[in-house]
Amino acid sequence: MPNELIFILGFLVFIVVMLSIDLGLFSKSDRPVSLTRAAIMSSVWIALAISFYLLLLRYGDLLHHVDSFAALQRVNIENFHQLKLNPNDFAGGLELYRKNLGLEFITGYTVEYALSVDNIFIMVLIFTAFAVEPKYYHKVLLWGIIGAVLMRFTFIFVGSALIIKFHWILYLFGAFLVYTGINMFVTRNKEEAIDPDNHPVVKFASKYFAVHPKFEKGKFFVKIDGKSLITPLLLVLMIIEVTDLVFAVDSIPAVFSITKDPYIVFFSNIFAILGLRSMFFLLVNIIDKFHYLKVGLAALLTFIGSKMLAGKYVEQIGLTTTISLFIILGILVVSIGASLLFPKKVVEV
Repeated sequence: MPNELIFILGFLVFIVVMLSIDLGLFSKSDRPVSLTRAAIMSSVWIALAISFYLLLLRYGDLLHHVDSFAALQRVNIENFHQLKLNPNDFAGGLELYRKNLGLEFITGYTVEYALSVDNIFIMVLIFTAFAVEPKYYHKVLLWGIIGAVLMRFTFIFVGSALIIKFHWILYLFGAFLVYTGINMFVTRNKEEAIDPDNHPVVKFASKYFAVHPKFEKGKFFVKIDGKSLITPLLLVLMIIEVTDLVFAVDSIPAVFSITKDPYIVFFSNIFAILGLRSMFFLLVNIIDKFHYLKVGLAALLTFIGSKMLAGKYVEQIGLTTTISLFIILGILVVSIGASLLFPKKVVEV
């Protein structure tokens, strides 16, 4: 399938090029990332995601090498698209397929990007707990994102293979998302804290590796008396990778509720993850102002999980991907708007 291979290889080359550009913009020196640079890169990543959406609208059929009605029907069945296709109108079916593919991508991207904000809350706690200097944030996040891309690639395609073989797994995903959403709402006001000394990752690293007790500028490793030791900065990176692994357990099933196409799940995840670093620097100083966002994310996860549990009845009640996208955007707009209209009261001590 040369067209499919070219599409995927082109996307992977694109990732490498954009990470290189991102690295050049953010990592010329060990200094805090300015709000202006973060805003520029955030805008660039969002613009690229929209451009990719437009690309799918025009060339989405290349993704699975859909060059005949039989191929279109096969992809429609394999990826559970449920498109109503007319055997006598291949051109019309192809256009419908492209539009559906683009819509699934932009909806999945929106969900993943929104859930990434919750990831930022935890990242701020991790950096604060370990007293990491702001000028080293970008280095940790860069390697963290590279690790996240590799992990999610594995998760998504293994998950897709399991769904194809055991369709009932979707109901487990749905139940888990509903549980996660309800739990997030119940614990929304709970103060989260990270204990650097007793964190499981720190205990694991201390048991199996030689750990240097203090930071050595931006180094992950340091050699003392001929012996290599890992620094606290590498511990922070390890914790962020484990944290992303935990978040992936929520976010990847959430996107599978929108599309079963592993490529679209992967593309939407990767665009959101690649934009996470710039979004972190954009929101790091104002993230606490969005105090109703956890309520919105809880509602979002509960809605998506319920949609998965509804299974085939979703289409029957008219809950299309387009309507789902508007509901998701509505939840996010309301939660962000409520946070700005009703600021969190500061308790004076």
